[in-house]
Amino acid sequence: MALGKGKCFHLPLLVINFIFYFMSACIAGWGINKFMNGDSIGNSATLYFLQATLVASMVGLASVFAGIHHVRVWGTDSLSAAHATALIAWLLTLLAMGFACKEIHVCTGLSGRLKALEAFIIILAATELLYLLSLHAGILHASYGPTYRNNNVAGNTGVIGTKDANYGTPAASAV
Repeated sequence: MALGKGKCFHLPLLVINFIFYFMSACIAGWGINKFMNGDSIGNSATLYFLQATLVASMVGLASVFAGIHHVRVWGTDSLSAAHATALIAWLLTLLAMGFACKEIHVCTGLSGRLKALEAFIIILAATELLYLLSLHAGILHASYGPTYRNNNVAGNTGVIGTKDANYGTPAASAV
């Protein structure tokens, strides 16, 4: 399978997002385990930050898997699913980034793992936005994403909106 314009944008962002989301889920799970054991790390905002990060990481991993499926299938239905999950993952990552910014300003004596987690979440907010924009480019421009095809009609060129003398004007071009 040859890589087109859109696939070359999606694949590196998917790999980066998978690595960062997986690492942030592991560190957030470690932090929540510390809180469950009664150890005090961070301040009062740390628990909320860890919970938001864990949820954002899991939804972000789901977004990566939907993106991998979209790159493999490269269809308009998988594009909409990947776009929806990427949007939700980005919004949850922004929520976790807000807690990370609060955590940075309030507490300076954090462990190295929590500082790394804050950095991961801030980087993920940017890379998830880039991935979301690349998916949005696939929706807007046909050369960056899958094209809308109508291959069920014999003799048609395959693109919706073209006229065929045997079948009249398609409904999508009449609107």
